[in-house]
Amino acid sequence: MKGIIMIIDGMADRPLKELDNKTPLEAAKTPNMDKMAKIGINGIMDPIKPGIRAGSDTSHISILGYDPYQVYTGRGPFEAAGVGIEVMPGDIAFRCNFSTANEEGLIIDRRAGRIREKTEKLASSLNSVQLEGFEDIEIIFKESTGHRAVLVLRGQGLSDQVTDADPKKEGKSPKKIKAIDGSPEAEKTAAVLNKLVSESYQILKDHPLNLERINQKEPPANIILPRGAGAVPDVQPFNEKYGLKSACIAETGLIMGIGKLADMDIIEVEGATGGVDTDLNSISRSIVENSAKEYDFLLINIDGADEAGHDGNLQEKVQFIEKVDAVIGEVMKIPETYFILTADHSTPISVMDHTGDPVPLVINGPEIRVDDVEQFDERSATKGGLCRIRGSDIMNILMDLMNNSDKFGA
Repeated sequence: MKGIIMIIDGMADRPLKELDNKTPLEAAKTPNMDKMAKIGINGIMDPIKPGIRAGSDTSHISILGYDPYQVYTGRGPFEAAGVGIEVMPGDIAFRCNFSTANEEGLIIDRRAGRIREKTEKLASSLNSVQLEGFEDIEIIFKESTGHRAVLVLRGQGLSDQVTDADPKKEGKSPKKIKAIDGSPEAEKTAAVLNKLVSESYQILKDHPLNLERINQKEPPANIILPRGAGAVPDVQPFNEKYGLKSACIAETGLIMGIGKLADMDIIEVEGATGGVDTDLNSISRSIVENSAKEYDFLLINIDGADEAGHDGNLQEKVQFIEKVDAVIGEVMKIPETYFILTADHSTPISVMDHTGDPVPLVINGPEIRVDDVEQFDERSATKGGLCRIRGSDIMNILMDLMNNSDKFGA
């Protein structure tokens, strides 16, 4: 038997007046998801614990059976691993946004118009830059998907106990990065970062790519906003933990990085953007093709619904859920497989950020105890046979269904 966990990032939501008090998932036409509900066992899931606003990183860590309170040091190391940087002990890693600042230094677009292409040219201008007064610190900078990038600081006397530069809202200056614990190492790291943010604007504002974007009336990606500082964690390999041959199919460097640090094989998909414009047909083909290979387990993340939620774009979220439904239909055809469909958190249109609301979950596969649920959505799932579980329960349930678990007790 094989196992697949497919996570539709940020799919869950809250009821909206614009949809007659339905959620986007309830309003969307999802015949394949509804079929899964009818022939499977359903429930709702708290990715971490009830009421905890999970990040995509911490929720995936929990769903894979790791304790995020022990493993998670910050988002940066996962992003760095996901884009192919060979992080080392002592490295401090950050995720970054390419953003748009105006001449007054205010951030007017946190995602630089969701820039999609040629960010490697911007990244190369920042990679290995030398900062006056910090010549002992190596700066490693690499683009990720879309507006995302990764920064690694390497050198002596550094710390991950620093705050973020991201102001979280447009119309504000980048936050001054500060030491959290007041240590000399954190103070030094904060100083390096503050100088780098300032220098990034000077380096990028007249970059040919940004001048081209300005001419095309597009927001220039002229500053970086580091956040999610973290030291590289020590993670037990997933295959060793569960005795499975595993692979990760994901769109973003973050989720690829989680898979990589868990020692999964990483399968990159051409045309996967991490947004609503992603190539879902290509993702679907990759899932089907790799399920036929030697893998016992596939972790799949599809990200567009989360992007629409963060943007507060109701129409895009509904439409993307409907497009993803076709992928579900193809995965359901894979034989002898336990297929788990869920989300990693809620990203309500009304909030435009993650919330602690539970998410729907359904399991299909041989000898499943089918319940009476007939639609896949947040409220229907509450009536399912799984009741309410946590993300940390999923791998235990899957391993038991796959007859691959150890007996507890005599």
